[in-house]
Amino acid sequence: MSSINEAISKIGVVPVIKLSRPEQDAAPLAKALCAGGVPVAEVTFRAAGADTAIRLMKEACPEMIVGAGTVTTREHIDATIAAGGQFTVTPGFDPDLVAYAQEKNIPIYPGCTTPTDYHAALKFGLELIKFFPAEQSGGLAKIKAMSAPFPQFKVMPTGGISLKNLAEYLKAPVIAACGGSYMVTADLIDNQKWDEITALCKQSRSIVEEVRNG
Repeated sequence: MSSINEAISKIGVVPVIKLSRPEQDAAPLAKALCAGGVPVAEVTFRAAGADTAIRLMKEACPEMIVGAGTVTTREHIDATIAAGGQFTVTPGFDPDLVAYAQEKNIPIYPGCTTPTDYHAALKFGLELIKFFPAEQSGGLAKIKAMSAPFPQFKVMPTGGISLKNLAEYLKAPVIAACGGSYMVTADLIDNQKWDEITALCKQSRSIVEEVRNG
């Protein structure tokens, strides 16, 4: 895998973040994630100013891997790159966006849940794909079934992942990392509960280490 993909896989969990106040919350959130051993973030364009949040998080914690989620346009990709973002994530498979991201030399993880999606990803030479929404689309059972005809891919499931099922997902060799918002909920961010975020990240990393190291 590429260096970014390997780094994300090593961390094992990817916080999926919606920031409504990036100027206020991006920097302390980045520090809280890093303190919890999770130096990675997917900042979604579901809220305005995602590119600002990416820039501020990278400035606060240069060692972090920060990318953009809910990328649905070429402009989102351009804004991510301009902000110093290191990867992009799309909700579904859009061949135009995949081609554009590859042209711009930034990793892209498209949402794939069907054999048709996987086949399209194969044609673009992708090695890591998002499975979204994971639980609602068949969960781990479907991911395992899909890996039979498509063993080329590592998968990053997102949607319905929590501390309760994180270990179950990570035990499957096909899983590179799990995306989730349980450690960065609106309540935690809006009320600036940075210590709680750090604690949830530490719990998540403990699960990753326990699964990966036996």
